[in-house]
Amino acid sequence: MGEWKRFCCATDLSEASRLAMQHAAELTRRFDAELELLHVHPLPPPAVDIEAIPAAPDLVETAIRELRGALAAWEQEAVRIARRPIRSDVIPGIPADEIARFARERAIDVVVVGTHGRGGLTRLLLGSVAERVAREAPCPVFVVRRREDAR
Repeated sequence: MGEWKRFCCATDLSEASRLAMQHAAELTRRFDAELELLHVHPLPPPAVDIEAIPAAPDLVETAIRELRGALAAWEQEAVRIARRPIRSDVIPGIPADEIARFARERAIDVVVVGTHGRGGLTRLLLGSVAERVAREAPCPVFVVRRREDAR
């Protein structure tokens, strides 16, 4: 196991993700490492005719701009915890695929993700981004969940 110097915290801007971001920022501080916050804005499913939606590219760009603003507040909190500069980005795509690609391209040592702790039919129907990232990422994945979710 090499040194962990590059962390990525993938966030969906939920409370579960906030807890993951706090852990990632703390790990960044302890390991004297770098942290990148990443939000992947899901694209419409392929069955949806994107051309049928008026000005769809503008809608995606507007959403990404707004998400960057929301992520900036998270970045400030991470900077306070990590006591160092943090980078953040918002990209469109399929979350698990883009998180794994980001980790590969940026030579990330550890991906930190939150989980909502869903189980049973809900998890079966919605899937688990954290689970897919753990399978597809080229590096270790640290999955964070609230204590009350740990059953």
